[in-house]
Amino acid sequence: MNQQYDVIVLGAGAAGLMCAIEAGKRGRRVLVLERADRIGKKILISGGGRCNFTNLHTTPENFLSSNPHFAKSALARYTPADFIRLVEKHGILYHEKKLGQLFCDRAASDITAMLEQECRDAQVEIRCNSKIEAVHNDASGTGLTPSGQFIVQVQTHSDSAEMRFIAPHLVVATGGLSIAKIGATSFGYDLARQFGLNIVSPRPALVPLAFTERDRRRWCDLAGVSCEVTASVAATKKKRASFRENMLFTHQGISGPAILQISSYRDGKQAICLDLAADRDLMAELHAFDHRDQASWKSVVREILPRRFADRWLETYPPAGNSDRAFMDAARQLHEWEINPETTEGYGKAEVTAGGINTDELSAKTMESRKVPGLFFVGEVVDVTGQLGGFNFQWAWASGFCAGQAL
Repeated sequence: MNQQYDVIVLGAGAAGLMCAIEAGKRGRRVLVLERADRIGKKILISGGGRCNFTNLHTTPENFLSSNPHFAKSALARYTPADFIRLVEKHGILYHEKKLGQLFCDRAASDITAMLEQECRDAQVEIRCNSKIEAVHNDASGTGLTPSGQFIVQVQTHSDSAEMRFIAPHLVVATGGLSIAKIGATSFGYDLARQFGLNIVSPRPALVPLAFTERDRRRWCDLAGVSCEVTASVAATKKKRASFRENMLFTHQGISGPAILQISSYRDGKQAICLDLAADRDLMAELHAFDHRDQASWKSVVREILPRRFADRWLETYPPAGNSDRAFMDAARQLHEWEINPETTEGYGKAEVTAGGINTDELSAKTMESRKVPGLFFVGEVVDVTGQLGGFNFQWAWASGFCAGQAL
C-alpha cells in the first residue's frame, strides 16, 4: 500500500520532531517514522532524566566540525531564546544549573510531551515501531521511483504487511551511534553513502576514557574519588581547548565533566594534560611552612587533592629530595599531569557521536543535500558535535528548524 506525503522524517528525536513541527506549521503533510516504541528516547534519559535542553551561552565555538563555520547560520536563526519561548508557552518550569545549562524542574518527559503536542497542533503524523527496510529515489539508480520522489519501505511491528510511503522531501534525523541500548544504529550514515554523500568517520564523543592496564592498577582503586581539574589535549598545534570542571576516577579510567569534554577533542592517540592545581602557586604555599621538606609538601598536596588521591599521588610522584628544584619539578607534575588513555569506553557510554555527514555535502542554511534535491540531514547524524551542557540539543533544535523552514 502506498501513501503520499509532502515530507517524510526518519527519526522522532529532537531534530526530527522540530523539523516536522516547522514543516507542519507551513501546511505540509508530514509523516514521522520512528523505529522505537516511543518518541524522544534520548531526550527522556538526558540530564539525569531532567533534560539539559539548551545552553544560554551557545556560540559556534561550542561545536566541533570539519567546517567550524557550518553551524553559524542555523545557530543564528534558531537561538536558545527561541526554544525557551516554546518551553514557556507550554508552562514548563526550568532552572539554570550552572554555566548556562537549563534543565526541566520536573522531568524530561515535559519536553517530549511538549513536542508531541506541537506535532498534533501542526497535524504531523507520527508512526512508532516502524522499521525502515529500504529507501529509493531516482538518484540511487533503482528506476523504482517516480520522478522527484522518495519511496520509504517500512515494516511495522504490529502488521506483517510492508507499507510504502512516498514524498518529494526526505529528512534523515536518525542520530548517531551513541547509546545503542536505546536503538542507535548506523542507518543515517548508510543511507548517506547510498546516495553518494561523504562521511567524516564517526567516533565516540563526550565519553569516559579507559586507562592502560598499568594505569588501571595504579589508579582505579580510587573509583568514586573526584576533584577539580583543568583538562586539555597535550602537544596539539591547534588552539588548545581546555575545560575546568570535575574529574572522576572510575573502575576503567577517568570520567566526569572535564574528561567528557576533552574526550571530544582527542584523535584517539593524543595524551591529555590535567592541571590538578589550577590557579595555585604551589611554591608559595610550600614557602609558607617553616621548613621546606617532604612533610610540608605532603601538607600542600593534601590541601589540594582528596586525601586518598593525595596519598596515592605522593607514593607515585615523590619529590626527588628537599631542594627548591625538586619541589619545583613536583609542582610542575601536579600542574601538567599527562595521561595517555588506552581507549574510550565506546559508544555504549558516549553521550554523542562526533563525525557524520560531511558538512560540505549540505546547505548550511537548509540542511539539504547539495547532490540529491529533497534529501535533508539534521541533528547528530551531521558532522557537528556540541560540547557538554545542552549544546547538542540546541544544535538539534536549530538544524531541525532550518530544514523545516525550507520544506
